[in-house]
Amino acid sequence: MLIDVALPLPLFRDFTYECDVPVAAGARVVVPLRGSRVIGICLGPHTGTLSVAARKVLEVPDAEPAFAPHMLALCRWIAEYYVVPLGLVVRSALPAALLGADAPRPAPKVQRVARIGRELPSLLERDALFARAKRQREVFELIEGLGGRTPIPHLQNQLGVSASVLRALVKRGLIEIDEDVIERDPFATRPSDATRHAPTPAQTAAIDALIAGKPGEVFLLHGVTGSGKTLVYVEFLRQVIENRGQTAIVLVPEIALTPQTVDRFRAAFGDRVAVLHSALSDGERSDAWLALKSGRKRIAVGARSAVFAPLDNLGAIIVDEEHEGTYKQGESPRYHAREVAIVRARLQGAVTVLGSATPSLESWSNASTGKYRLLSLPDRVGGGRLPHVSVLDMRRPLDAPPTSPILPPLETALAETLARGEQSILLLNRRGYAAFVQCGACGDVAVCPNCSISLTDHRTPPRLVCHYCLHEEPPRETCVRCGGRTLRRRGLGTQQVERLLAERFPSARIARMDVDTTTGKWAHAEILDRVGRGEVDMLLGTQMIAKGLDFPNVTLVGVIDADVGINLPDFRASERCFQLLSQVAGRAGRALKPGRVFIQTRLPSHHAVKCAITHDYASFVREEICGRQTPPYPPTIRLANVVFSGTDEHTTARFAEESTAWLARAPADVRIIGPAPCPIERIKGRWRWHAVLKAENPAELTRLGLYFMRRIKVPATGQLRVTFDRDPVALL
Repeated sequence: MLIDVALPLPLFRDFTYECDVPVAAGARVVVPLRGSRVIGICLGPHTGTLSVAARKVLEVPDAEPAFAPHMLALCRWIAEYYVVPLGLVVRSALPAALLGADAPRPAPKVQRVARIGRELPSLLERDALFARAKRQREVFELIEGLGGRTPIPHLQNQLGVSASVLRALVKRGLIEIDEDVIERDPFATRPSDATRHAPTPAQTAAIDALIAGKPGEVFLLHGVTGSGKTLVYVEFLRQVIENRGQTAIVLVPEIALTPQTVDRFRAAFGDRVAVLHSALSDGERSDAWLALKSGRKRIAVGARSAVFAPLDNLGAIIVDEEHEGTYKQGESPRYHAREVAIVRARLQGAVTVLGSATPSLESWSNASTGKYRLLSLPDRVGGGRLPHVSVLDMRRPLDAPPTSPILPPLETALAETLARGEQSILLLNRRGYAAFVQCGACGDVAVCPNCSISLTDHRTPPRLVCHYCLHEEPPRETCVRCGGRTLRRRGLGTQQVERLLAERFPSARIARMDVDTTTGKWAHAEILDRVGRGEVDMLLGTQMIAKGLDFPNVTLVGVIDADVGINLPDFRASERCFQLLSQVAGRAGRALKPGRVFIQTRLPSHHAVKCAITHDYASFVREEICGRQTPPYPPTIRLANVVFSGTDEHTTARFAEESTAWLARAPADVRIIGPAPCPIERIKGRWRWHAVLKAENPAELTRLGLYFMRRIKVPATGQLRVTFDRDPVALL
């Protein structure tokens, strides 16, 4: 039989092969391609005719398809909506371990286990057998006392049993050594709090509404920070998992949030929870994927890619902090996990819950028009109140002497909080020591040789780093342009603030949490666990500390510089600033102790700052929407960003101009803006131009995108590429 196969290649086509055995749609197949073996996914029987003989499938490695029909349908939707080859979508939806060229899955993790091989009920028999082997008797009876079987690593490492004693017992037939397959679950040993809290009336109303939700219905759960959205999720899932016997997916925006989220759901659902995210090893991810597919686990918790968890009988998908830009995939396929979750839930008849204290304008607009159903949690639970927010104006006359990055009111509050034995969180959304290094004589700035951005100064270890391409070079002692030796560090980074805090508060236990301190596999969890145990007085970090964290003893939050990113040339800059300020402010005063927030800014009258101060989401939306109408930007209109890139500046510009002119001739009700250089015009040695497509009807964008991407001819010179980014979260 002839079958169509999707292969993980950047080509808008399927491949046809001949298979000698029946194979179901969704099954993995190993096929020959250009002299090598490649894994693809069977899409079903081929219905057309072939002009040449089809090559044969080499192997069908699985007894059951890797993709259920609804998952294949979801992948097809992603491929069409986001204008990307189906094979690339399939590649993203499977664990990397299942896409290896030689087909077999990762070998299972096994553990050697000692078990009693011969019963010795008689005391006299034991005395005779172990007359000259006292240690053997001790170990034999130890294994008996541990239930008749126990892992050998436990015997050797924790109980001090030697290998020679075990070998002697095996030789005498008294014990046997088996191998048990064990699941690689890195979260299995994390502690969990099994305390079950009673819902408030507002939470009860939200839970009841979700339970009564119709298949495919989408709810927007808008709750202020600390209002107990997680409890609503858990109680809703109790109904889904325990009463209905269904499965569920819980998405979180950051890997840093995963340990706390897993702890909360494992407290409620035990080992029925599996974790999927990119920090896991191939084996750990494969084990979690197989446990979900087999039904041993019924709840998948993880970041963006967990939306593809292999669950049947799906009852709910929860997207926590749904406004976060990290739900958008940064490379092909450039899907948004929130939108994929909604489509998947609709395909499987599940309920979608989008939760946030600061919903995206798109979700809020959909709730306002009735497309989503709005649920509200207007108050904090447990007697907590929203923190009092103060603005500290950082503006000063040009001739004024330099001041400390931590203004006196915030410094005083930090000292008072430390004296009370309470904890503080400090946000600065810029890592490194200084934003850039500038010559005091000629003004030259150290820039990346591969990207159109300045190099960031780092102190630990000392180096200049590009945060886009990761180019590094030693600190400069002289200016490369004029040879001057007066090099000044400009701007502020988390490393510099950490040093200042250590100088001002020598007794304080300070932890810094940014990309530089969380490169280790469990670094996020280790830092946050220390905060939870009270071993940290001040937690300093970038945006990864701004959301989802719940520490009752945190009573003070300080924003070192609220203006970072607020004036970026991007239509979402103000929205991201408001969300970040609101979210980090919500980390303070989440229990009975009152919270305080200090926001340092040079733009105290900016609407994003003013609305964050008063916790007024509705006012922010009203003002922000007005700015999205003329010129129109989402949610007023639908958007796509077509990016042209290449290694030669002039070749890239010409390719962008010719391609955009070709686009403009296509028959579609789409407005085309550009082409123009991207705001960051060079990244990783590649020059970048873009054209922005705007349409009121999303179907028009789909039609034009598919027409363009399937027909565009990319010249072979200059390593040219073109990407189509549907519903971009940024235009930089």
